[in-house]
Amino acid sequence: MDSKPRFLFSSLLFLTFFVTFAAAHIGQFDEYWKKKAELAEVKNRASYNPDPDSVTSHFNAEVHTESIDMEDDTANNTRRGLRGKRMNSKNEPCVATNPIDRCWRCRSDWSKNRKLMAKCAKGFGRHTTGGLDGRFYIVTNPADDDMVNPKKGTLRWGVIQDRPLWIVFASDMIIRLNEELIVNSNKTIDGRGYNVRIVGGASMMLQFIHNVIITNLHIHDIVPGDGGMIRDSETHYGFRTRSDGDGISIFGSSNIWIDHVSMANCGDGLIDAIMGSTAITISNSHFTQHNDRIILNVTLLQVTKREYSPENIWKDWNWRSEGDLLMNGAVFVPSGVDPNTNSIDERDLIKAKPGTFVTRLTRYSGALDCVRGRPC
Repeated sequence: MDSKPRFLFSSLLFLTFFVTFAAAHIGQFDEYWKKKAELAEVKNRASYNPDPDSVTSHFNAEVHTESIDMEDDTANNTRRGLRGKRMNSKNEPCVATNPIDRCWRCRSDWSKNRKLMAKCAKGFGRHTTGGLDGRFYIVTNPADDDMVNPKKGTLRWGVIQDRPLWIVFASDMIIRLNEELIVNSNKTIDGRGYNVRIVGGASMMLQFIHNVIITNLHIHDIVPGDGGMIRDSETHYGFRTRSDGDGISIFGSSNIWIDHVSMANCGDGLIDAIMGSTAITISNSHFTQHNDRIILNVTLLQVTKREYSPENIWKDWNWRSEGDLLMNGAVFVPSGVDPNTNSIDERDLIKAKPGTFVTRLTRYSGALDCVRGRPC
C-alpha cells in the first residue's frame, strides 16, 4: 500500500524564514561552530529582504515577459529560431518554460559555460553565485569511506574545502554517503551532463553557511545516519549526532539555490525546510514520496506543516489550496482569511493552475538529461 502523500513541485518555490538558529546534529558546539553560527547570523541579516513584494514583483515581471515571448514565438517561426529552441538529446525542441531555464538550458554550449548558471537565479535567492569565484573540482571517485580524512577526488573532499569551488562529475555516478555530507560555503554542486545519484545512504547538510548552488542531482532512498566524527572543513572535524534522513537539510544559512533536483523517499519527502535561513530559491525540482507502510498520524500526511510555529501564530497566515491534486491521503490545512470573502487585492494573488495540470507543469522539473554539445 502506497499510503504516504505524493506531491510534485514544479517551476519555482521561494521560501524565506528568519528565526532563531538551531544547532542541528552537532554533538559538540565548540568554538569553530560558534564562530560559524555568528558569521551565519550576520550573513542572514544582510540577505534578509523586509519587502518580499519587491522580490515577487520582479519575478512576476520576468514570467510575464517570458509568456509574451513564448506567444510571439508560436506566431513567428523566425522569432522562434532567434529564441533558441534548439534540439535536445532526444531530438525534441528545447523549450525553456521559465526565466531561470531560459537563461541557460537551450544553449548548446552550456557545458563550456557552466558558470553562466551563477547569473541565472531568480527570486529570494537571486544573488546566489555558488562557486563562481573558484576553480573547477572534478569528482572522480564515488566512494565515501573516510569521514575524517576524505580522499581527494571524492564529493566529500570537495564540499568541505574552505575556498570557493565549482564541483562537477567525471562520469555517471552512484554515491552512497556513510554519514551526513557537510557542505561548506561558496560551493556549486553541478551534476549536469551525467546521471549523478545520491542514494541509499545519509543526507546532505547545509548549516551555518552561505552561497551554495545545487543542480541536476537525483537524491533518493535516504536513510538516517548514525553520526560520529565527521570532517566539516579543511581544518576542523567534530562529532555529529544521528541525522534524520531528509534529502537536503538547511539550517541557519543564506543565499541557497537548488535547481533541477529530483528527490524521492527522503525523510518527509521534502527539503527539510528551512530553519533560520534566508534568501532560498528552489526551482524546477521534483519531489515524490512512496512508502509501503500505513501511517496513522495525520500530521505526517500534511503537504505543508507549520513545523516551528504554534497554531495561535500560524492561524493568521493566509495559506490556501485551490484545485490541488492531493494523492495517497495527503491533506492541506488552510489558515487565514478566504480571499473570496475578504477585501484582498486580487493583484496580490497568483492565479494557480488546477492539480490536473500537474503533468504539464512538471514536464521539465527534476534532474535533466543533459548531453554535452546539445541543449538540455
